[in-house]
Amino acid sequence: MSQAHTPAKQSINPLASELNEKLAKNAPEVFAMLSDYGRRAYFPKGILTQSAEAKAKAHRFNATIGIATEGGGPMYLDSIQQRVPGLEPKDIYPYAPPAGRPGLRDAWRKKLLAENPSLAGKTFGEPVTTSAITHGISVTAELFVDPGDVLLLPDKLWGNYRLCFENHFGAKIETFPFFEGEGFNVAGFGEALERNAQGRDKLIVLLNFPNNPTGYMPTPAEGEEIVKALRAQAERGTKLVVLTDDAYFGLFFHLGGDSMTESLFGPLTNLHPNILAVKLDGATKELFVWGLRCGFLTFGPGQSQGAEAVCDVLDAKVRGLIRAGVSNVPHLSQSLIQFALEAPEVDAERQAKADILCARASRVYEISHQPRFKESWDVYPFNSGYFMLIELKGVEAERLRVHLLDQHGVGLIATGKHDLRVAFSCLEVDDVEPLFEIVHQAIQELI
Repeated sequence: MSQAHTPAKQSINPLASELNEKLAKNAPEVFAMLSDYGRRAYFPKGILTQSAEAKAKAHRFNATIGIATEGGGPMYLDSIQQRVPGLEPKDIYPYAPPAGRPGLRDAWRKKLLAENPSLAGKTFGEPVTTSAITHGISVTAELFVDPGDVLLLPDKLWGNYRLCFENHFGAKIETFPFFEGEGFNVAGFGEALERNAQGRDKLIVLLNFPNNPTGYMPTPAEGEEIVKALRAQAERGTKLVVLTDDAYFGLFFHLGGDSMTESLFGPLTNLHPNILAVKLDGATKELFVWGLRCGFLTFGPGQSQGAEAVCDVLDAKVRGLIRAGVSNVPHLSQSLIQFALEAPEVDAERQAKADILCARASRVYEISHQPRFKESWDVYPFNSGYFMLIELKGVEAERLRVHLLDQHGVGLIATGKHDLRVAFSCLEVDDVEPLFEIVHQAIQELI
């Protein structure tokens, strides 16, 4: 009878050990947050490092990196280059560095500082370029999530979190009711935070604002209470990895009252040694370039002392994880986004698109709350982003979704037993009232 095979524990590369020692010295709390894989992660001093050194010093011949060159630049096909005439071949065809183009990383950092005043004077990392936010989420999970770790987030959530954290990495997702009355359930968040931290040294918290699927951004007072609850739990001794998924950042419409206009990443950075803030954002929605797949991952250590060393270590580990996964993010996407951020007209262009979305959201807010629809649904609070959510009365969401599709040619998303999501981001203003009339009619047909 054969004996069961127990896999040997993987050894840690000396480069990883060096990073771990540096992290443990400067922030033992953050070192304790790392997953097993996160502790093994490192960036190799191999071909990429040697190529970077050669680029700086090889003034005669450079035969290092694996691209083909011609005439002193990258080799390319005219049939491709003629379709991107505004960019130089050097900004398209060579591999980008694993952490992203330096100019793009710098431009995104400046954007973070300009749009998040609470970051002023704080020490945080250089944004690392990822293949959009989903890739950033996956890299973050590699760095911090072991099987069985608990991830806390509201019950109104993007379904891909379960696919990534639960199915892929083996975490256990715990939720709490998103809303209390007409706002975010601050009390429920605090209670769930304390309850799920019991018996655990580490807890991972994910906050997605503006939220998908609800389109809700907390009020300034709610934001302060969220930060206060996290700090209180950190003071109880729990190590908190707080992920802020800011995919819809900047699309703040203030429907029904004022909302926050900056990320929670700002007030959480340098807040407490037991808190590590991780900002996940990107050009995808902020610059309306969904298919370019370019996002960013930024670390905000819990204390300013030693923060630069912490960020250096985490940066190196993330570069190693990216190198092992996708190698690097497409260079063309990065160049387009960097040059757009550097263009003087980009802010006005972004605002013009945000104004269009705001007009749509305002019309949805007006129509969906009309008394004649009260027998069919209640409207969850929403004020930002791309989406709003209605709670159906007398019919389940999946049944209604299929009926709308088959009988009325209308496509919406069922996100829960009685929750139906409307993406007003892809509705013209004049389409809003007819859409809700059809949804109302369909509900009455099924009751």
